[in-house]
Amino acid sequence: MNLPNKLTVFRIILIPVFILLLALPLDWGTLNGLGATLPVTHLIAAIVFIVASLTDLLDGKIARAQHLVTNFGKFADPLADKMIVMTAFIFLVKLDFAPAWVVSIIVCRELAVTGLRLLIVEQNGAVMAAAMPGKIKTTTQMLAIIFLLLHDVFFGMLSIPFGAIMLYICLFFTIYSGADYFIQNRHVFVDSSNE
Repeated sequence: MNLPNKLTVFRIILIPVFILLLALPLDWGTLNGLGATLPVTHLIAAIVFIVASLTDLLDGKIARAQHLVTNFGKFADPLADKMIVMTAFIFLVKLDFAPAWVVSIIVCRELAVTGLRLLIVEQNGAVMAAAMPGKIKTTTQMLAIIFLLLHDVFFGMLSIPFGAIMLYICLFFTIYSGADYFIQNRHVFVDSSNE
C-alpha cells in the first residue's frame, strides 16, 4: 500500500476516535481563556479533525506528484472525506452547535454529488474533478467544524461567532457548488434514445 493510501486509511481510522471523543460521557475538564470555555474533549476532537483534514490535503498531492493514483485511492479518498465531515456535522447538531436543517442540506448535497460522480464514471469512464466552488465548500466546511468544536476560541473576545459565520458561508457554497456540478454535467441525465 502506497503512502497516499496509508494516509487515507489513517483518516478512516480517526473517525471512530473522533466519534468516541464526542459520544462518550468523558469529563476531562475545561480550558478557560481567549474568550471561550472549551471542554478538553472538544479540543482533542478538533485536533483529530484537523489531523484528518491535513491528511486529506497531503494524500491527494502526494498521489498526483508521485504518480501514485490508484483505484483504491479514487474510491477511498472521497469516501473518507465525506465520512469524517458528515460525522462531524451530525455531532455538531447533537451538541446544539449547528441547526439540523443546515446539516441536512449539506448531507443531501454530498450524497447527490456522490451519485452524480458515479453516473459520470459509469457513462464516461472519467472522474469528475473538483471545481473551485467545491474546493471553497470543502475549506469552509472544515473551518466551520473546527471553530464550532473550539467554541470560537480566538474570536470569543471579539464576540464574533466565527464558526457560525463559516457554517452559513459553507451552506451557500454547498448549494452553489452542488447546483454548479449538476448544471455542468446535466448531459448525463439525457437518455441516448432521446438524443
